[in-house]
Amino acid sequence: MQQLHAYWRMTYIEAPRPSGNNQLFTDLPALGDDRAAHILHRSRRSYLVLNRFPYNPGHLLAVPFRAVADLAELTPAERADLMEIIVLGKEVLRTAVNPDGFNIGFNLGTAAGGSIPHLHAHIVPRWTGDTNFMPVIGQTRILPQALESTFERLRSALPGVLTGLRRAPVSRRKATMRTRKTR
Repeated sequence: MQQLHAYWRMTYIEAPRPSGNNQLFTDLPALGDDRAAHILHRSRRSYLVLNRFPYNPGHLLAVPFRAVADLAELTPAERADLMEIIVLGKEVLRTAVNPDGFNIGFNLGTAAGGSIPHLHAHIVPRWTGDTNFMPVIGQTRILPQALESTFERLRSALPGVLTGLRRAPVSRRKATMRTRKTR
């Protein structure tokens, strides 16, 4: 039998967990220390945070500041802002960790896997072959990078992605026009 060693994980495993008051997503931004909370970016109405219990390295959550349980409870401005921050999160991950694909979605209600009654979207980077026997047989997931290292990697990619997204509509139009002309 081979041994798998992830010594840094013990610090993560023994870390104190939230009190269970179901206010986690409103408490995190109120901490005043985005690095300690692993908040990657804030917009006017929502924020991106690194998931403390990730499915894969870089698993982000897009969370509205206002606590609601369902998409229908968001105002149109909150919906638009949340979608923009989801796109930002996807692009930061694409730039920083170059995944082969993404899972992006919501777990609405406990029957759907929602464990916190505060709406949030999952942005999970995926790589070809990233699922192996460990989750299926060993009921164990192996994450090859510490949260702090992942946070720093994503944080360093953020300025370039923000700049690119601000210019994106014009550059995308030009790319589309070039593609059409060459056909």
